[in-house]
Amino acid sequence: MVNYKEHIVIDPNKRFGKPIISGTRISVYDVLNWLANGMSKEEILDDFPELSEDNITACLLFAANRERRIRVAS
Repeated sequence: MVNYKEHIVIDPNKRFGKPIISGTRISVYDVLNWLANGMSKEEILDDFPELSEDNITACLLFAANRERRIRVAS
């Protein structure tokens, strides 16, 4: 199982502190937006060879964890 914390970082000096994929300037939001707009994992990997399938999975897990934390806090 992928541990999103090994793939996602938040650096205030990159992308205004948005969560990004480690070693890139690609944000979690970018990846989620591409998926939501119908891109497949394969298409994303073809367009952005610096990413891995685990990076994409980590973005999904990050979003799921954030949603869970919001629901628990409510």
